Amino acid sequence: MNDSTIKNTVIKAPDEWWKGAAIYQIYPRSFADSNGDGVGDLPGITDRLEYVAALGVDAIWLSPFFTSPMKDFGYDVADYCNVDPLFGTLNDFDALIKRAHILGLRVTIDQVYSHTSDQHIWFMESRASQKNDKSDWYVWANAKADGCPPNNWQSVFGGPAWTWDARRQQYYMHNFLGSQPQLNVHNRDVQDALLGSARFWLERGVDGFRLDALNFSMHHPSLLDNPPADTIGHNSGALRSRPFDFQKHIYNQSHPDIPLFLERIRSLTLEYGCCFTVAEVGGADATAEMQNFTMGTNRLNSAYGFDYLHAHKLTASLVRKTIEDWPNAVGTGWPSWAFSNHDAPRAISRWASPENLDACARLCMLLLISLRGNIFIYQGEELGLSQVDIGFNDLRDPEAIANWPLTHGRDGARTPMPWKKNCSGHAFTDGKPWLPFGSDHAALAVDQQELDAVSMLNLTRQLIAFRKKHIALVCGSATVINTPEPLLVIERKHGQQHLLCIFNFGDTEITWQPENPDAWHILKSVGNASHWMLPTFSGMIVERL
Repeated sequence: MNDSTIKNTVIKAPDEWWKGAAIYQIYPRSFADSNGDGVGDLPGITDRLEYVAALGVDAIWLSPFFTSPMKDFGYDVADYCNVDPLFGTLNDFDALIKRAHILGLRVTIDQVYSHTSDQHIWFMESRASQKNDKSDWYVWANAKADGCPPNNWQSVFGGPAWTWDARRQQYYMHNFLGSQPQLNVHNRDVQDALLGSARFWLERGVDGFRLDALNFSMHHPSLLDNPPADTIGHNSGALRSRPFDFQKHIYNQSHPDIPLFLERIRSLTLEYGCCFTVAEVGGADATAEMQNFTMGTNRLNSAYGFDYLHAHKLTASLVRKTIEDWPNAVGTGWPSWAFSNHDAPRAISRWASPENLDACARLCMLLLISLRGNIFIYQGEELGLSQVDIGFNDLRDPEAIANWPLTHGRDGARTPMPWKKNCSGHAFTDGKPWLPFGSDHAALAVDQQELDAVSMLNLTRQLIAFRKKHIALVCGSATVINTPEPLLVIERKHGQQHLLCIFNFGDTEITWQPENPDAWHILKSVGNASHWMLPTFSGMIVERL
């Protein structure tokens, strides 16, 4: 083994397989349909796992497939320990796990601990009366003297965060849809039940959990009114489409006892050895909360927020901030990053004009594999799929329908995977797909890109493999070199390995070189970057000799 091989070797403890991992998010409704009903399912996913494994990713993350009335497309769970018939059966899930593990893929699944569906048996019992075994499993409160809700809290999807229930003669809280009542996770019995559902899936072989909307899992029992949000500089002057945006969310979420529950989750997962836990955290104080949720060794492994998912523009200053928010310090948690997912418009459509979509997709993938932390690749991101403009009559997303046309909604990022160009339903389905395909998606189908050596798909495979071979990218330190916008230079180091990741986010060519340029050589590049010349939407990774 020569010196170059030694310094490039990535060695991690078996129980830290997740550290620096590339994880592929699958949105089950839109990945592959095996029975022709127009909706993706678990057998469809299993049939396509070889494709996922060929990307070189370490794991998959499955969005919810649990029993649900689907008012929020699975994030309204009616049974934590079963598969919705729309997606298949528990046997289908077991087959998926088995096939994934044979292919060397870990499987992580969503867990939704802040709320359930109003069809969940727990809620049906809780709402029956104010005195029953589950009466305090949800957040209930009396009306004010004039019949108004207990306070001014607003739901994310619009309107008050309270709904009157005549049977109990009380209001119940919901941070999202009225059909998604808020669990009272302060209650130890509720925690035990949630941990029991996690154990159910761990026993079936899952390798990790993505914890949805985690900072919404506990409210402040005081039920004090939230104060108004600052109006100056709100969302860079954007028009507010929801009452939720008019408040500082101090009392309806982010209770300081949440980390104590996370320690119970970590204690459970440690029983199963190599389990990975990652939190989704949004809001104005997301970075502080993410670090609180992941600090030390007895909470979660990682967390990700919406720094990139909500960004309207990709800038060097944005990337600098996200890197500097997660320093290479003992006790500081390990970050995860996503540019696109099922809840946000696809990144390339936010960050580039139509004529630059392909160049932006390539630059973004190079940037993603250069970041310190875990990376999430959302299905279709490896194809360079753009956001689809869904007409009002085709909308399915309750948030988009409620706030149309002032919100992009989530449907445009949830459209089906195009597997074959010249095939009915593009081989996603034999029936009518639940959402329409994008007009430009057929040309980006998997079968077309498989045949093209320089396609976005094949570039993604190359970049994931490249990241795996370089320990500085997987788990090395990250420092941003001081350069003017729109140039970004990230220094990655681990042991003897020393890399520079250089990007031009601007619309003109940039020339830049480090000190002693002859001591560096180019390892990877996109957008025709070479010899210290970076055209628009280009980048390169160089190594010190």
